[in-house]
Amino acid sequence: MSSASTPDDDSLLDDFLEQRGHETATWERNYNKKQCPECSGLHDVDATDCGVCGWSP
Repeated sequence: MSSASTPDDDSLLDDFLEQRGHETATWERNYNKKQCPECSGLHDVDATDCGVCGWSP
């Protein structure tokens, strides 16, 4: 059994944190790219911060 997080696990955790007042902004997906939630810049899926505005999760 794998211990890696699945999108469903992430959404459950996000819901839990949001109910307790935490912000849970994450990368959006646009086809096979990540999209920055701040400036909408598109990046490869392995990006860890936005090369346009500097945002990071």
